[in-house]
Amino acid sequence: MKKQNKITKRTGVLILALFITMFGFAQDKMVDQIVAVVGGNIILKSDIERMHIDQQAQGITSDGDMKCEILEQFLIDKLLVAEAEQDTLISVTPSQVNGQMDQQMAMYISYMGSEKAVEEYFKKPITTIKSEMQEGIRNQLLSQQMRQQIVKDVTVTPSEVRHHFKTLSEDEIPTMPTQYEYAQITFQPKVALEEQNRVKARLRELKKRIENGSSFATMAVLYSEGPSAKEGGVIGYLGRGQLDPAYASVAFNLKPGKVSNVVKSSFGYHIIQFVDKKGEKINTRHILMKPKVSVEAKEEAIERLDSMANMIRKDEISYEQAAMMFSFDKNTRNNGGVAINANTMSSKFSVEDLDGDISKILTKMELNEISKPFETIDPETQQSIYKIIKLLKKVDSHKADLQNDYQKLSDMYLVSKKERVLNEWISTRQSETYIRIDATYANCNFDFKDWVK
Repeated sequence: MKKQNKITKRTGVLILALFITMFGFAQDKMVDQIVAVVGGNIILKSDIERMHIDQQAQGITSDGDMKCEILEQFLIDKLLVAEAEQDTLISVTPSQVNGQMDQQMAMYISYMGSEKAVEEYFKKPITTIKSEMQEGIRNQLLSQQMRQQIVKDVTVTPSEVRHHFKTLSEDEIPTMPTQYEYAQITFQPKVALEEQNRVKARLRELKKRIENGSSFATMAVLYSEGPSAKEGGVIGYLGRGQLDPAYASVAFNLKPGKVSNVVKSSFGYHIIQFVDKKGEKINTRHILMKPKVSVEAKEEAIERLDSMANMIRKDEISYEQAAMMFSFDKNTRNNGGVAINANTMSSKFSVEDLDGDISKILTKMELNEISKPFETIDPETQQSIYKIIKLLKKVDSHKADLQNDYQKLSDMYLVSKKERVLNEWISTRQSETYIRIDATYANCNFDFKDWVK
């Protein structure tokens, strides 16, 4: 179990390692010590030292030898990259590398404040920094794809889940958290026309600056109100059906590098730039701005929902009817307002699954109680909305059982099975790959025992 827990964390740690090692820091690698060789790939002492310093700075601790753990993380990554380079089903295009590079550079600019600050920190111009990033980013993408390729066919059957559950000792059976089921009625406040025009004018101004030479990624970091802002506005490869219809209609017709006119979607207003296409999916970046709702519009939303809640409490209309007739949420209004957990596709929510605004209200409610109107953020559009909720069902914390918690047990076993398949793959590749580790690390207590041959 120790090995499985550690391997789960490696992907995130290795991505962190990429940021630390992708720059040379003006150090000549010819005089750097090679501490390990995996196939045709090397691991340098400076890589491990910089990762160690970074983890200490973040307050990361370990019960074992941290440098040994870092080395093993790099060893696994090198195995994955070496295999990915031989797999004809795995490829990394220059546009993918450039897209990831722009995202990561935008993160640096966001953190340090400006391109100039980044250049001063690394003591190099932006062009040189990007050039040095390319190999590390390519390896990161290859490693990620290889992990996915290894476990892509791993599934679990109901009989496997049942058998696995029966083999668990009492201490190993997970405790299920308290779960809630609730219904909601939402209301979207109106935005004044003047405010919409202000936002559109601002986006037109940004488009002009980009066309005159400013970086779209930097503008997105500084001004976009979307969750992709910190990544330079890049949203990744998505199909037409995964995008807002208005956004998709424009994005799929853009030429590479071109910036769209202002586009209105359910999220707000955008300007969009085409990045790349892979099959039927496109990768775009955008700058999103959301018109602000006036105080008067917010008060109107509260009054409307409060009046509706009172009508339901007086049995003048049922909650289900009110949801169908008046709720703005298209995903729940035809289902009596019943909310669906996007993580499990069921109507059950643990506290961890709930939005914070909903959690602090729902967990204090009585069965069938209807809340007062409150403001929250729509998980799909990320815009401010108002809602009332009703607690439909509450199941207290309990030891998991197959009858009530099958889906959760199935998901947990699938994760465990994928970990086991990945571990077996690593062990097999260890025996088939030339690996040499410097004697200074020969006594490391590695999770996988066959690194030192």
